[in-house]
Amino acid sequence: MDAYHRQMLDLVRAALAEDIGPGDVTSMACLEPERAKAQIVAKSDGIVSGLDLVVLTFQMVDTANKVSLAKKDGYRFAAGDTIVTIEGFNQTILTAERTALNFLAHLSGIASLTGKFVEQIKSAKCKVLDTRKTTPGYRHLEKQAVVHGGGTNHRIGLYDMVLIKDNHIVAAGGVNEAIRLAIDYLNTPESRRQFGKWPDDIEIEVEVTTVQQLTDAINAGATRLLLDNQSLESLTKLVATAHAINPEVKLEASGNVTLDTVGEIATTGVDFISAGAITHSAPASDFSLRLTDKP
Repeated sequence: MDAYHRQMLDLVRAALAEDIGPGDVTSMACLEPERAKAQIVAKSDGIVSGLDLVVLTFQMVDTANKVSLAKKDGYRFAAGDTIVTIEGFNQTILTAERTALNFLAHLSGIASLTGKFVEQIKSAKCKVLDTRKTTPGYRHLEKQAVVHGGGTNHRIGLYDMVLIKDNHIVAAGGVNEAIRLAIDYLNTPESRRQFGKWPDDIEIEVEVTTVQQLTDAINAGATRLLLDNQSLESLTKLVATAHAINPEVKLEASGNVTLDTVGEIATTGVDFISAGAITHSAPASDFSLRLTDKP
């Protein structure tokens, strides 16, 4: 089982335990168990994500719940669209309702906001990246939602890529020294044992803020640079300098990227634009569950 599915199972179990506790007292008190049918309907426009969790939530509450999907993850929806149909028992459908809607609303919100960022740069040859600014415990799910929205995943965690940032540079004694130490470490047996990868399989990215740092990083062997918190003028200058030294170097812009600024940033010639907002500030999409006629 991969990390995405492990996280999905763990989160659904935890969410249901948190919400249900010893039982759904309202449904148990008000309803006699009867066959029922329900629909999850969109109340806003966007891009859907999180359907695997919706299915798992209803079926974990009651294996008799049959869930049919009218949309797929990554598909656009409009207000009024039916997203999911559930057939089962009234009590257990209502017991699972809020947990399922919470997952769907949160992850569809991330996919929808990502889609808006992607739309703003559709004419540029660059990609929108996520960051590690994710909800603790939700990272794999939120990063999958970014993909559903048309974005691209950056590193998953601290283990799958070297990203030398400003504090690493200060602690190591400079850009050149930080890169040298990183390359030396990746070539040790210890690194291969712990991370299970050969040196060429672990990308090294370096954060730079000045022309001198950029020049030093490329000359030291860096093939990917993070240009953080730069003005458009400074970003344009750094991109031109980098391409003059090594046309193949990959460049990533980051820092306070918004829907209003992402389009202009893309015109500078960077290859990637990373935006923490697509995961940490995405508004939830709006859905509701409606009981319909009995099946």
